[in-house]
Amino acid sequence: MVIELINSPNDIKSVPFEELPILAEEIRTFLIRNISRHGGHLSSNLGTVELTMALHLLLDLPKDKIIWDVGHQSYTHKILTGRREEFATLRQMGGLSGFPRTSESPCDAFNTGHSSTSISAALGMAHAGRLNGTDEKIVAVIGDGALTGGLAYEALNNASALKSNIIIVLNDNNMSISENVGGLSETLGALRTADGYMGLKDNIKNALNKIPGGSVIEKGIHRTKEGIKQAILPGMFFEELGIKYLGPIDGHDMQKMLRAFNEASRVEGPVVVHVITKKGKGYPPAEKHPDRFHGTGRFAIDTGRPLERQKSLSYSDVFSSVMRKLARENKDLVAVTAAMGSGVGLNRFKDEFPDRFFDVGIAEGHAATFAAGLSAAGKIPVFAVYSSFLQRAYDEIVHDVCMQDLHVIFAVDRAGIVGEDGATHHGLLDIAFASNLPNVILMAPKNKWELYDMMRWAIGSNHPVIIRYPKGTASEIYREKRTMIEEGKAEILHQGRKVALWAYGSMVEAAEEVRGLLEANDIDATLINARFSNPVDMTLIRNISRTHEYMFTMEEGVRRGGFGEYIIQEVSVNEIPLKVMNFGVSEEKIDHGKRYELLEALGLNPEGMAEQILAEVDI
Repeated sequence: MVIELINSPNDIKSVPFEELPILAEEIRTFLIRNISRHGGHLSSNLGTVELTMALHLLLDLPKDKIIWDVGHQSYTHKILTGRREEFATLRQMGGLSGFPRTSESPCDAFNTGHSSTSISAALGMAHAGRLNGTDEKIVAVIGDGALTGGLAYEALNNASALKSNIIIVLNDNNMSISENVGGLSETLGALRTADGYMGLKDNIKNALNKIPGGSVIEKGIHRTKEGIKQAILPGMFFEELGIKYLGPIDGHDMQKMLRAFNEASRVEGPVVVHVITKKGKGYPPAEKHPDRFHGTGRFAIDTGRPLERQKSLSYSDVFSSVMRKLARENKDLVAVTAAMGSGVGLNRFKDEFPDRFFDVGIAEGHAATFAAGLSAAGKIPVFAVYSSFLQRAYDEIVHDVCMQDLHVIFAVDRAGIVGEDGATHHGLLDIAFASNLPNVILMAPKNKWELYDMMRWAIGSNHPVIIRYPKGTASEIYREKRTMIEEGKAEILHQGRKVALWAYGSMVEAAEEVRGLLEANDIDATLINARFSNPVDMTLIRNISRTHEYMFTMEEGVRRGGFGEYIIQEVSVNEIPLKVMNFGVSEEKIDHGKRYELLEALGLNPEGMAEQILAEVDI
């Protein structure tokens, strides 16, 4: 097999040109087989096989650099740089990452995981090379979906000013995780509907239809117009910025891509190579449903159907139902997403309330300020976003939402440890970075019913509200405990003595298991559902101190700056007689693996926490 000849960087250059199509098909077969066993990003990688091969034929790695935007399409790159044998460990704890990682290989030039960063990073590397007097080639590979992010536009503008030598490969597959939106995808449509254009078009059509054979001529003109439109107009956008444009090019034609990339490498200054690819190419189920195979679990190759059916509702599913129910009751409730409608559970909301659903593209900062504008005009916006993506909107949340005390609800999905996507996707910072924001209320539900109650309560509030919930199955613990939510008030789930467990959100279920383990060691611990991390129920803490000696806070987020540290500080400052210890994530970087494996490694599994409590408590 040709693929077996690829064991180190640049080995592809020894493959005869006529065997490259064979290698491409072998790579696709390899990807389908391995991802079907372990899960991963399939459709994006199947679409970039030839593109990646062409770049590796052009470049000398690791001297030359490829920066993959997001990086979920870098699997072929990993194969071509000698990591094929490690694919059995893909996205598993201690194994191969699903994204570029500089710690894995010197051929991974930049750690990525979020969208729209590649051009900025490539531009910085290229300019550093100019200052250092080196001649390495720098390539950024960015998708048309990622080009909706504002950071990409900022980088393009700067590239035209710096004139550094970089190649920007625009991988155009007309598909991000959700359907692409925004100006780039609408530019050509707007041109077609301009008044002058429409008038001229109608006049020509009417005149041609009056002469023999005119309809055939009219159809020919239409085909010519479409060809000119596709070939010329996209390039005008980049050329106006002072960036040379090449394309569009068939992204599955090796010869054409090699010719274009070689030409691009001779251009002085920045150049865009526009490549048209097909997501899921070579595997019919992924071609038909590229979004379903964007990030997939294990599946049957012959049918494409998942091998593991979801048995219970996830928090995203619950949120989906809650939003539609509440929107039927309140006509001012609207939904905002940053190109993640399917991921956060808003697709059904979109179907039922299309005029109240807003997908702003991969632009989280804009989404936050857009929501602020909706709120300022009397609407109740819910911005549903992954925790790690919310980080990208920090300034807008501070300045445009919280400082104005606007009624915006942030539904923060994937909060805490997310698992196989690893460091760039864990949602561990939101509690800490949001706890000091002005006017904000921070909440987390203990189960799926409390998510509904918190959303209803948040809609009735007049302040910014952030509600966080984890990836995965929505907890059904303590269904019978459905008490009314009051601002800043925690909930006692079990009354014990001496030891209190103060758990926030996803940690309530783990805390209940801890309570059982402590009970087996003759400790009847009180279990408290924090509900709020801002404001914290200090009244209950004072009451607890009268009958308890120890309190252990539990949060699925970083300890430094988290709500546990806040409680320790308040207990100390107010001289409350209570020994407080907090459980949270102390490490700065958590890699990939199963969620339960990572929690166990961090000592945040029930057994680990119970063991630490027993070591601390004087029985």
